[in-house]
Amino acid sequence: MVRIMKAILMTNKGSSDVLQLAEIPEPEITRPEEVKIKIKAAGVNPIDTKVRRNGGFYQQQPLYTVLGCDGAGEIVSVGDNVTGYKVGDEVWFCNGGLGKELGNYAEYTVIDSRWIALKPKSIRFIEAAAMPLVLITAWGALFEKGNLQTGQTVLIHGGAGGVGHVAIQLAKLKGAKVITTVSSKEKAELARSLGADHIIIYSENGFIDEVNHLTKGCGADLVIDTVGPDVFKDSIAATAYFGRLITLLDPGELLFAEARMRNLLIGFELMLTPILKSLDKARDKHVAILEQCAQWVEEGKLNVHISDVLSLQDAVIAHDKIEQGHTMGKIVLEI
Repeated sequence: MVRIMKAILMTNKGSSDVLQLAEIPEPEITRPEEVKIKIKAAGVNPIDTKVRRNGGFYQQQPLYTVLGCDGAGEIVSVGDNVTGYKVGDEVWFCNGGLGKELGNYAEYTVIDSRWIALKPKSIRFIEAAAMPLVLITAWGALFEKGNLQTGQTVLIHGGAGGVGHVAIQLAKLKGAKVITTVSSKEKAELARSLGADHIIIYSENGFIDEVNHLTKGCGADLVIDTVGPDVFKDSIAATAYFGRLITLLDPGELLFAEARMRNLLIGFELMLTPILKSLDKARDKHVAILEQCAQWVEEGKLNVHISDVLSLQDAVIAHDKIEQGHTMGKIVLEI
């Protein structure tokens, strides 16, 4: 007998009204490395809204997919070759939801066990579901691409956003000096509570002059752009000579004369590449990041700010909130 579950289906590409609550067959284990997970919560990320608008990375007609890369839940069954996990284990993960494989806006999922990690015991499923994508992204931008070192100065744009607010914490754990940009006093308070050394409300006077003032004219050793082309372009003048400028987004068409004069290292961070391109060799890296971050969570050194907890059927509201651009931290669907 086919078991049925509730899920949010993306039935076409377009605005948030293409998301519909529906009943679909539960996924079942088909490969020995897989686990079946009862999802307790799913994180909502900007990439979800972009996939929805563009129709997914893997075009299929008719469109029929479940969004949501981030999830947390309880293992309910395991494949024959699964080691290290058992029924009842509570896990968190970032996998699926890009149009190729079903995502986590659903009651159940089945994924390769080599992409999951044990959830920190000290937090709820809600917090755990909010963290994987932003943690792995921030880690990659700061430490792998950005090579951030103790004592260096990092400028993190969008310090109250999903990636930005965990990037502040990770940078402080490394012993860096953190400058961050935000758009309001409310967001400044959040960034300050997370350990940012200097907060710039960029909507008042931009950020270039203030960053250069704070760094005595040197600029930041590392700049992380979480916003987009205009901020990326302006950040060149706020980056130190021989510094690094890492963006999470498409920087658009830019003239790099000043970046070349400064001998900048320009880099890109897209943590979804291993999932999109089935790069199995990246699995261990992602899991290692989640395991280290779980330890910091348990020690009280790392946390996530949740702006809204919504029910599964309110996925449309979650997408609308993200696209309005005023969300602090993360939005989570409790399932």
